[in-house]
Amino acid sequence: MMTRRRMLAATGGALAWLPFAKLSAEEVKPAGNAPLLPPKSPQAPKGPYADGVLVDGEPPLPQEGAFTFAVLPDTQYYSESFPATYLAQTQWIMEQKAQRRIAGVFHLGDITNRNSRPQWENARRAMNVLDEGKMPYCLVTGNHDYSDGGSCKDRTTLLNEYFKAEELRKSAHWGGNYDKEPERMENNFQYMEAAGRKFLILGLEFGPRGDVIRWANEVAAAHKDREIILLSHAIIFHDDTRYNWKKYGTKQDLNPHSYAMAKATGDDVNDGEELWDKLVSKHENFILTLNGHVVHDGLGRYESKTPAGRAVPQVLVNFQMRPKGGDGWLRLIEMRRDGSAQIYDFSPTRKQRNESAQNQFALKFARVA
Repeated sequence: MMTRRRMLAATGGALAWLPFAKLSAEEVKPAGNAPLLPPKSPQAPKGPYADGVLVDGEPPLPQEGAFTFAVLPDTQYYSESFPATYLAQTQWIMEQKAQRRIAGVFHLGDITNRNSRPQWENARRAMNVLDEGKMPYCLVTGNHDYSDGGSCKDRTTLLNEYFKAEELRKSAHWGGNYDKEPERMENNFQYMEAAGRKFLILGLEFGPRGDVIRWANEVAAAHKDREIILLSHAIIFHDDTRYNWKKYGTKQDLNPHSYAMAKATGDDVNDGEELWDKLVSKHENFILTLNGHVVHDGLGRYESKTPAGRAVPQVLVNFQMRPKGGDGWLRLIEMRRDGSAQIYDFSPTRKQRNESAQNQFALKFARVA
């Protein structure tokens, strides 16, 4: 199970684990008898984009026969303080729908920052742009979407007042929701199709409960003909490992098991490792998992194999640490005909893309029988 940073370390030398670090230039033989000076130490990154490679303009349009999924991670600060940025994201997605062949949008949770009505109103306004454009989307809850002030003390949330199951199930892409809570949207699945491929987008609450995982297994088993993408708020950590409470405990910040919600429910929560063991690894049609939540650099990738040997990429993406709550960055997943995907990160407010190795890269998906 080789992670991104381990692969870099194995091929790139001692500095390869640092995001975007460059190795020292080769020594050049000095002229004459001039002393051979040691290479200068690399400078510490400065500024909010010192780790980036920012390029003006939009990403290239999809290849022939390809289509796109758009990803909205952690919009919490937009809903709280920068609602125009959230609107700019969804408006750009709709403007690009035809030429990028956008087949759906994934929201990775922390829709709001404090689970307050003004913030949910801002979020609903931005997501209405997708509803009005008949754009399929799947959204999940993050820890900040629960309890008074987003404190995640229990599973109370205003989500269902602003994203009502009775309204959303009217859409053509509706699949279903958790069978024990038919009027709640914390756990749902949506159908999305493009270029002859059929997908099931499975969205699970923050730290899914045990019975929710039972339901998710039943959904996956009933849809063996569809490629499944799992969305949940906390799966992969920023160091390219899965959240694993039993192994790492508090060494991994903000594991679902560390929240008051877990203590209040007899620890009826599951983290990334448990989601892999209890759900993803049990089926041969999961092709990808996506999560937000994690800070630090907010980026991570991990890959592991199912018992049958199918490799499943698991990806973290979160931009909330950038200026103005995330600077409008969103992620585009270009699904190509050969079974691969090309990842691009773009900000419609900055009108820039980030071409660093952690923001623009390729993924390979194992085929589903």
